[in-house]
Amino acid sequence: MAQVTVFTKNNCVQCKMTKRYLDSMGVGYEEINIEEQPEYLAQLKDAGFKQTPVVQIAGQEAFSGFQPDALKSLTA
Repeated sequence: MAQVTVFTKNNCVQCKMTKRYLDSMGVGYEEINIEEQPEYLAQLKDAGFKQTPVVQIAGQEAFSGFQPDALKSLTA
């Protein structure tokens, strides 16, 4: 299964929905909270992201927001 990293922040509804969706599909992921680890914030901004969650799936282009259609590819 592809390596998945989810960049989140506190009190983010779309972040919670993304994590809940991945959990329901049994997909393991690494969570990086940018409020607890602000060193990742510049990296995300440099990549053009302005909102969380940012989801990085190995071998695919990263995306932001809750996108269940994109996450379904992890179980295919």
